[in-house]
Amino acid sequence: MSQSLRIFKSELFKALAHPTRIHILELLHDGEKTVSELQAGLGIESSSVSQQLALLRAKHVVVGRKEGTSVFYRAVDESVFQLLDVARQMFNNHLIDLQAMASDGALVEEPAGVPLAAAR
Repeated sequence: MSQSLRIFKSELFKALAHPTRIHILELLHDGEKTVSELQAGLGIESSSVSQQLALLRAKHVVVGRKEGTSVFYRAVDESVFQLLDVARQMFNNHLIDLQAMASDGALVEEPAGVPLAAAR
Protein backbone atom coordinates (compact mmCIF):
# COMPACT_ATOMS: atom_id res chain seq x y z
CA MET A 1 0.00 0.00 0.00
CA SER A 2 1.35 3.40 -0.87
CA GLN A 3 2.18 6.04 1.70
CA SER A 4 -0.21 8.52 0.06
CA LEU A 5 -3.09 6.05 0.48
CA ARG A 6 -2.22 5.63 4.18
CA ILE A 7 -2.17 9.40 4.58
CA PHE A 8 -5.54 9.70 2.83
CA LYS A 9 -7.06 7.09 5.16
CA SER A 10 -5.56 8.75 8.21
CA GLU A 11 -6.93 12.16 7.23
CA LEU A 12 -10.36 10.68 6.51
CA PHE A 13 -10.51 9.03 9.92
CA LYS A 14 -9.36 12.27 11.56
CA ALA A 15 -12.24 14.05 9.83
CA LEU A 16 -14.67 11.46 11.17
CA ALA A 17 -13.20 11.50 14.68
CA HIS A 18 -15.87 13.65 16.30
CA PRO A 19 -19.44 12.67 17.24
CA THR A 20 -20.92 15.89 15.80
CA ARG A 21 -19.24 15.31 12.42
CA ILE A 22 -20.57 11.74 12.38
CA HIS A 23 -24.04 13.10 13.21
CA ILE A 24 -23.78 15.63 10.37
CA LEU A 25 -22.99 12.83 7.93
CA GLU A 26 -25.88 10.76 9.27
CA LEU A 27 -28.18 13.73 8.61
CA LEU A 28 -26.77 14.10 5.09
CA HIS A 29 -27.40 10.44 4.31
CA ASP A 30 -30.87 11.26 2.98
CA GLY A 31 -29.66 14.16 0.84
CA GLU A 32 -28.29 17.65 1.01
CA LYS A 33 -29.20 19.95 3.88
CA THR A 34 -28.70 23.61 4.76
CA VAL A 35 -26.82 24.76 7.85
CA SER A 36 -30.20 25.63 9.42
CA GLU A 37 -31.52 22.13 8.78
CA LEU A 38 -28.34 20.60 10.17
CA GLN A 39 -28.50 22.88 13.21
CA ALA A 40 -32.10 21.81 13.89
CA GLY A 41 -31.16 18.14 13.55
CA LEU A 42 -28.09 18.48 15.75
CA GLY A 43 -29.59 20.78 18.37
CA ILE A 44 -26.42 22.90 18.64
CA GLU A 45 -25.43 26.48 17.82
CA SER A 46 -24.96 27.40 14.16
CA SER A 47 -21.39 28.49 14.86
CA SER A 48 -20.57 24.96 16.06
CA VAL A 49 -22.24 23.45 13.00
CA SER A 50 -20.27 25.79 10.73
CA GLN A 51 -17.02 24.91 12.49
CA GLN A 52 -17.59 21.17 12.02
CA LEU A 53 -18.66 21.66 8.40
CA ALA A 54 -15.49 23.68 7.74
CA LEU A 55 -13.36 20.78 8.90
CA LEU A 56 -15.37 18.29 6.82
CA ARG A 57 -15.02 20.60 3.78
CA ALA A 58 -11.27 20.97 4.35
CA LYS A 59 -10.92 17.17 4.37
CA HIS A 60 -13.09 16.89 1.21
CA VAL A 61 -15.79 14.87 2.97
CA VAL A 62 -18.60 17.36 2.28
CA VAL A 63 -19.14 20.08 -0.28
CA GLY A 64 -21.43 23.10 -0.24
CA ARG A 65 -23.64 24.46 -3.02
CA LYS A 66 -24.85 28.05 -2.74
CA GLU A 67 -28.43 28.77 -3.76
CA GLY A 68 -29.59 32.31 -3.03
CA THR A 69 -28.70 33.00 0.58
CA SER A 70 -28.56 29.31 1.55
CA VAL A 71 -25.70 26.83 1.30
CA PHE A 72 -26.69 23.21 0.80
CA TYR A 73 -24.23 20.56 2.00
CA ARG A 74 -23.82 17.00 0.78
CA ALA A 75 -21.27 14.21 1.03
CA VAL A 76 -18.59 14.39 -1.68
CA ASP A 77 -18.53 10.59 -1.97
CA GLU A 78 -21.51 8.58 -0.79
CA SER A 79 -19.18 5.67 0.04
CA VAL A 80 -18.69 7.42 3.39
CA PHE A 81 -22.17 6.19 4.31
CA GLN A 82 -21.06 2.60 3.72
CA LEU A 83 -18.12 3.24 6.02
CA LEU A 84 -20.48 4.51 8.72
CA ASP A 85 -22.72 1.46 8.19
CA VAL A 86 -19.73 -0.84 8.69
CA ALA A 87 -18.86 1.03 11.90
CA ARG A 88 -22.46 0.57 13.09
CA GLN A 89 -22.24 -3.17 12.34
CA MET A 90 -18.95 -3.40 14.25
CA PHE A 91 -20.62 -1.66 17.21
CA ASN A 92 -23.58 -4.06 17.05
CA ASN A 93 -21.22 -7.05 16.91
CA HIS A 94 -19.39 -5.70 19.95
CA LEU A 95 -22.68 -5.41 21.86
CA ILE A 96 -23.65 -8.94 20.86
CA ASP A 97 -20.28 -10.20 22.15
CA LEU A 98 -20.74 -8.33 25.44
CA GLN A 99 -24.26 -9.71 25.86
CA ALA A 100 -23.02 -13.24 25.20
CA MET A 101 -20.22 -12.80 27.72
CA ALA A 102 -22.66 -11.43 30.30
CA SER A 103 -25.08 -14.33 29.83
CA ASP A 104 -22.18 -16.77 30.19
CA GLY A 105 -21.14 -15.05 33.42
CA ALA A 106 -17.79 -14.09 31.94
CA LEU A 107 -18.23 -10.45 32.97
CA VAL A 108 -18.95 -11.29 36.62
CA GLU A 109 -15.96 -12.17 38.75
CA GLU A 110 -16.27 -13.94 42.08
CA PRO A 111 -14.62 -12.17 45.03
CA ALA A 112 -11.65 -14.16 46.32
CA GLY A 113 -12.88 -17.07 48.48
CA VAL A 114 -16.58 -16.10 48.25
CA PRO A 115 -18.96 -18.18 46.12
CA LEU A 116 -20.78 -16.04 43.53
CA ALA A 117 -24.20 -16.82 45.06
CA ALA A 118 -23.00 -15.50 48.43
CA ALA A 119 -21.59 -12.34 46.88
CA ARG A 120 -25.00 -11.26 45.62
